[in-house]
Amino acid sequence: PGRAAMYAGLQELGVANGEDLKETLTNCTEPLKAIEQFQTENGVLLPSLQSALPFLDLHGTPRLEFHQSVFDELREKLLERVSAIALEGKVEERYKKLEDLLEKSFSLVKMPSIQPVVMCVMKHLPKVPEKKLKLVMADKDLYKACAVEVKRQIWQDNQALFGDEVSPLLKQYILEKENILFSNDISVLHNFFSPSPKTRRQGEVVQKLTQMIGKNVKLYDMVLQFLRTLFLRTRNVHYCTLRAELLMSLHDLEINEICTVDPCHKFTWCLDACIREKFVDNKRARELQGFLDGVKKGQEQVLGDLSMILCDPFAINTLALSTIRHLQDLVGQDTLPRESPDLLLLLRMLSLGQGAWDMIDSQVFKEPKMEAELITKFLPMLMSFVVDDHTFNVDQKLPSEEKGPIPYPNTIPEAFTKFLQENRIACEIGLYYILHITKQRNKNAFLRLLPALVETFSDLAFSDIFLHLLTGNLTLLGDEFALEEFCTSLFDGFFLTACSRKENVHRHVLRLLLHLHHKVAPAKLESLQKALEPTKQSGEAVKELYNQLTEKLELRKPSPAEATETPSMELTLPTVPTPASR
Repeated sequence: PGRAAMYAGLQELGVANGEDLKETLTNCTEPLKAIEQFQTENGVLLPSLQSALPFLDLHGTPRLEFHQSVFDELREKLLERVSAIALEGKVEERYKKLEDLLEKSFSLVKMPSIQPVVMCVMKHLPKVPEKKLKLVMADKDLYKACAVEVKRQIWQDNQALFGDEVSPLLKQYILEKENILFSNDISVLHNFFSPSPKTRRQGEVVQKLTQMIGKNVKLYDMVLQFLRTLFLRTRNVHYCTLRAELLMSLHDLEINEICTVDPCHKFTWCLDACIREKFVDNKRARELQGFLDGVKKGQEQVLGDLSMILCDPFAINTLALSTIRHLQDLVGQDTLPRESPDLLLLLRMLSLGQGAWDMIDSQVFKEPKMEAELITKFLPMLMSFVVDDHTFNVDQKLPSEEKGPIPYPNTIPEAFTKFLQENRIACEIGLYYILHITKQRNKNAFLRLLPALVETFSDLAFSDIFLHLLTGNLTLLGDEFALEEFCTSLFDGFFLTACSRKENVHRHVLRLLLHLHHKVAPAKLESLQKALEPTKQSGEAVKELYNQLTEKLELRKPSPAEATETPSMELTLPTVPTPASR
C-alpha cells in the first residue's frame, strides 16, 4: 500500500507510474530498450538536457537523485506561485484559477510528494467545493494533513467533529486551573489571581482555540455554546473565565468580524481593564453601568452572556475587592452603603455574576432582585467590624487606667452568621472581608469571625478559590501557629469540620501544613497528623500530600541521642525562611 500511495492518482491524469513500467518490462522481449523508451517518454522533455545527462552519469549521480531535485525545486516554485495567485488580480479571477488548479490536482492528493501543493491550493480557497471537503473528511490522514483554514470549512457544518477537537482543550484548561489552585507553592504574593489578563490569554488553550476559530463567527458561536452547556452541566466557573479570555484574545488580534457581533465585547473590554487594576474606578463604573442600563427590550438575552462574563472568578475577585475598599472609605466618610451609587453598582454586578447559572438554566433573562437587607443591615454590620478594629487600636494606645485594657470583642452578631448561610452575595463579601483582615495580620478579627465560616451559603467557605486565597494569607500569621488557641480555632473549629466529607478541604489543609508545619506546636502537629490520615476512600492527591508531610516530619525528628540532651523541643526546630524571603 505504501508504494501504491506514492503513485496514487497518476493514472487518472494519463501519467505513467511504476505499475506501468512493471507491466512494460513483464511483457517485453528487450528490457533495456523498453527502459530507454520509458525514460525518453516520461523524462524531463528539454532538448538541451539530453546531452547534459550523460555528464551526471560520469559523476555517478543517479537519475533518481537528479529527478528528485528537479521535482523538489518545481514543487517549491509551484507552492510560491499558488500563494501569489491567491493575492493577485480580481477576487473572482484568482479563485477561478485556484479552483481549476484544484480540479486538476486533487486526484493526486494522496500522493505524498504532491499532497503539499493540493493542500496549499485548498488552504487559499475561501470555499472549497463541498465534494472535496467530504472526501478530505472521510479520510483520517487527509483530514489530519489539511490546514486549519480548510478544517474550519469542515467544522462549521459538523458540530460533532468540531466538538471532538475542542473537548480535549477544554478539559486541559480546567485541569490547568485546578493545578494552580492546589499548587504546593503557597504565597500571599503569587496566587491564582496574580497573572494579568493579557498574560493569561497567552495560555496554550486560549491561543489554540483562537487559531481554530480564526474569523469564523459560526465556530465562535459553537465554542460559546459548548462553554454554556459545560457550565450548566458542571457549575464550574472556570468556563466563564475562558468565555471572557477567548473574546479578549480575539480583541487583541483585532478580529472585528467577531468582536463587533458579540454584544458583550465592549462590556468585557471595560471589565478587563478593571481586572487588570484589580479595582473598579469611578469612570469605568459609569461605563459598565451604561452597558447594563442600555440593554433594550427584546434583547434581554444578552444578560445571560453578561452574567457569565461577570461570573468569571477574576471578575468576582475584582468586584469583591472593590466592595471591601468602598466599605472602608465609607467608614471614613461617615456614609451609609445605601448612599453610595458606586457601591450599589458593584453589588448589582456581583449579583448578576452570582446569578449566572440560574439565569442560563431557567432561560429567564432579567437581573436578579437585590435584597434590601443586604444593603441596610449586612454591609453596615461589616462596617461596624471595621469600626471595632479602629476603636480597639485606639484603646490600646491610650494610657491604661485602673480598669485594665479593654478586651477585643469576641462575639459575632447572630445576623452575620445567618447572612453568610442564606445570602449568596453577603457570603461572598463576608468571605472577602475575612481574607482582607487575614492579609492585614489581624488575628483578633480573624478568630472572632472564623466560627461563622463553618456553615455558609452553598459551602462557599470550603470552595477551592477561597481556601487557596485563605491558605496564602495565613502564611502572614505564621507565628500564631505556635499557639494552641489559634490552632484549635483554625483546625478543629474550621478545617477539620469538613475534611472527612470534602476531599478538597483535606488537600488544602495538607498544603498549608506542608508549608507551615515547622511553626506548629509539636503536640498539636502530632494530633493533626493523626486526624488528617487518609482513609481508604481518599484520592491519590490526598495520599501523596500526606506522604510528603510525613516525610518532612520524619526529617525533623531529633535522633534519640539529641532528644536526651535537649529536653526543650523548641531548640531542635530548624529555622525556615518566611515565604516573602524565598
